[in-house]
Amino acid sequence: MAPFDAIARTSLLTAALRAKETERPDRLYADPFAARLVGAIGGDLLGQVADATRPHRAEPGQKVPSTFDFNAIRTRYFDDLLLTQVKDSAYPQVVMVAAGMDTRAFRLPWPRPIEFFELDRPGVLEAKESVLGDEPVHPGVTRRLVGVDLLGPDWTDALLAAGYRPDQPSLWLLEGLLYYLTEDQTRQLVSRVAELTAPGSRIAADLVSATTLTAPAVVPLLEVFERLGCPWLSGHNEPEALFIEHGIEAEVVQPGEEAAHYGRWADPVHPRHVLDVERVFLVNGVRK
Repeated sequence: MAPFDAIARTSLLTAALRAKETERPDRLYADPFAARLVGAIGGDLLGQVADATRPHRAEPGQKVPSTFDFNAIRTRYFDDLLLTQVKDSAYPQVVMVAAGMDTRAFRLPWPRPIEFFELDRPGVLEAKESVLGDEPVHPGVTRRLVGVDLLGPDWTDALLAAGYRPDQPSLWLLEGLLYYLTEDQTRQLVSRVAELTAPGSRIAADLVSATTLTAPAVVPLLEVFERLGCPWLSGHNEPEALFIEHGIEAEVVQPGEEAAHYGRWADPVHPRHVLDVERVFLVNGVRK
């Protein structure tokens, strides 16, 4: 896994966070494959993030946001969303953008048959296959791996060649990705996803507010990713406006709100009208 580029290495951090969550007696989900995917790089990154978010790193009166709790909430929120939508809305296609070390094709109890597309750099998908290649996916799931550069010009062609049907409803997840992209790159990616989806398709994502990129409490965490070589490059204070630009009508929740709490968010949740505070957003939108 050493040849991974900087952004790809964050998928190993996510695997490490999911492995840690799986060890907890009060876990929000179980990922029995995560520990096998972490590697030395993922373990090192987990240590750096843990150190950066220790309470002693905060200035008086500040509380460093918990990457561990946020990752657990984000994973569970999107798990629930994917399963509910596939069950209730019968989406026949699920597309994981920058799938990394994600194992939802294996670990989630999918309620009906689906075509499950995983998009990422070829080396990332190959590394995951070297670990999980003999594991059976959940019954009814047809898993299709699409090795692409999501910032390149031809990834949509590769997805179509893999069997994706743009005339059928689809469910897309862009998890742990958009803050590593510039604002222009984010808009370009969301635009291309919108162009590929039939009306009624659903697009989910997470992103941070622009304020988060300069918030003092978040600086230690941002420095970890800066050192890694994949700084957070963009944030959006009004994610609804970002997605509606591309014909996607979105609902947005923050960790700690009723729909995304799970008994794990200890920090106050600021109402949206309060300005100049760091935020994380979980987005769930429908293509109009």
